[in-house]
Amino acid sequence: MNDIKLMNRAADNIRILAASMVEKAKSGHPGGAMGGADFINVLFSEYLVYDPADPFWTGRDRFYLDPGHMSPMLYGALTLQGRFTLEDIQQFRQWGSVCPGHPERDVAHGIENSSGPLGQGHAIAAGAAVAEKFLEARLGHTVMQHRIFCYISDGAVEEEISQGVGRIAGTLGLDNLVMFYDANDIQLSTETKVVTTEDTAAKYRAWDWNVIEIDGNDVAQIRKALDAGIAEQERPTMIIGHTVMGKGARKADGSSYERNVKTHGAPLGDGAYVNTIKNLGGDPEHPFAIFDDVKKLYDDRREELTKIVAARRNAEAEWAKENPEKKALMDTWFSGKAPKIDWSKVELKPDAATRAASSACLKVLAQQVPNMICASADLCNSDKTDGFLKETHELRKGDFSGAFFQAGVSELTMADMCIGMMLHGGVIAAMGTFFVFSDYMKPAVRLAALMGVPVKFIWTHDAFRVGEDGPTHEPVEQEAQIRLMEKLQNHKGQDSVRVFRPADVYETKVCWEMAMENMDTPTALIFSRQGIPCLPEGNDYEQARKGAYIVKGSDENPDVILVASGSEVSTLEAGTEALRHDGLKVRVVSAPSEGLFRRQTKEYQESVLPKNAKIFGLTAGLPVTLEGLVGANGKVYGMKSFGFSAPYKVLDEKLGYTGDNVYKQVKEFLAEV
Repeated sequence: MNDIKLMNRAADNIRILAASMVEKAKSGHPGGAMGGADFINVLFSEYLVYDPADPFWTGRDRFYLDPGHMSPMLYGALTLQGRFTLEDIQQFRQWGSVCPGHPERDVAHGIENSSGPLGQGHAIAAGAAVAEKFLEARLGHTVMQHRIFCYISDGAVEEEISQGVGRIAGTLGLDNLVMFYDANDIQLSTETKVVTTEDTAAKYRAWDWNVIEIDGNDVAQIRKALDAGIAEQERPTMIIGHTVMGKGARKADGSSYERNVKTHGAPLGDGAYVNTIKNLGGDPEHPFAIFDDVKKLYDDRREELTKIVAARRNAEAEWAKENPEKKALMDTWFSGKAPKIDWSKVELKPDAATRAASSACLKVLAQQVPNMICASADLCNSDKTDGFLKETHELRKGDFSGAFFQAGVSELTMADMCIGMMLHGGVIAAMGTFFVFSDYMKPAVRLAALMGVPVKFIWTHDAFRVGEDGPTHEPVEQEAQIRLMEKLQNHKGQDSVRVFRPADVYETKVCWEMAMENMDTPTALIFSRQGIPCLPEGNDYEQARKGAYIVKGSDENPDVILVASGSEVSTLEAGTEALRHDGLKVRVVSAPSEGLFRRQTKEYQESVLPKNAKIFGLTAGLPVTLEGLVGANGKVYGMKSFGFSAPYKVLDEKLGYTGDNVYKQVKEFLAEV
């Protein structure tokens, strides 16, 4: 082990860099970063196993930061590792910088996850721990012996998502997960004692965690706790490190600035900053520097890691020779490429609910995609993810040979853990719940979109036709919300989220095909509870790949175009006979994905929905859902309330979702334009 004085000096070096980044940017959070520097230094300089020459090595330990505001601590430690340059960190929080205010996933620089919304980072870490266990069960310990380390703060413990992570990680016995809780008793606006009196250690012990309480600024205690966490073989480990907010900080008058709320979220300020840098052994005139002895500490660790990694890679090479089939699977799974699937094996029943068609697709995926995990928030028999479950069994403590993740009633935790599975690599994750409960998941959907994680969100019971359950369970505004996100692009210029709401069982299959082919962004699949009549015989469902297309049987040179997604397409079809009887030429357009439609050529878009055409839209959601498709001169018939409790067929009649009302509304629309 390295000399304690040297380790403390290295931690002070991180503190200097962290405080200096914030001071130069005139923005940021120095206090927590300074308090956590001891743990991060011990972990990065003595414990974390990674390949200095290959940041993408599958056998590396993963480190997930939850409190993204503590990014200066992470950037400082990664600079000592050689992942960032001193010039890089001097551009902290600036335009085009590789060091944004909150870390954004950048594995090449050692950053495994985008973080910032408190609580989600450690849920992602728990998901990565599940992925490692799942892959170990299929590939063996030689190639899956790494550990998952996570860093959380008081805010993450307070966030409700910690309930789900604590319960699930303990229940599954994720002994490969070591989490450090930076318990500095200070948060942005107050001391933690003002907002909570709970016994955090007792809570996590009740969830069957291995809980260790230490002085989080003491190197010897940090080492002992990490050793115990790594040796643990039954439970996840929570290291509660009691740290000092703003450790080493001094005010302009030279007095201590430690344990002060003001250091949490603002630069230290001129006089305090200078005194702090001096107190920590730095030069205020040249603060962006790595001490020579600290540089040697991390250089020595890189040499040590080169030997450790070489031994691991040699063992992996021997394993590959002895297990060529598993090696081929592993390479395929970690390639990030879409799996090959024989979709002809999907058995569909005409006029069934699209959730049932999704179940049929999931059955085939369970059979043909061995690295896929499907999850449900205690609704698998209703959201029909049980189509997947029937072909496998649940993940359980001590047995990760199954592929179904029973998350319990924890939609946000489930979503973030599935994201973590995919960030780990080697796993494809899908998850299901009712569409109305997507509200619980929106923070995770947004984070997946930002990172470009191709998880599959399965949302069923897609409209007021949930019926008797009433307005609390009827997703009226949810489609409009996710369609808004569909209009955004990620950093690569791709749709941030690909959204599909299929019109019948056959369109469902095509949408699932596209979801599994999409390995760049998250996909949302929105399905019906009730049966839906199939579109006209001979309909070319492959056209759904263009996002919107003309349904079979539509008239050429139409007098009016009717457009919808999901079950409303068949409702439009029900109204066309009467319209044609009046001598009108009618085109029906199914639009399962507006985002994908907008990716098509202008010529194609114009051929389906001409700008000057008379377009009528029907949606079981808010009218705004279709306003982008019908145009300024069109009309959308949609919901004006949260819904009502009654059988769905009664609601169809009462709310006007019938062929007769389509006829009436279209005639009124045409009379107005």
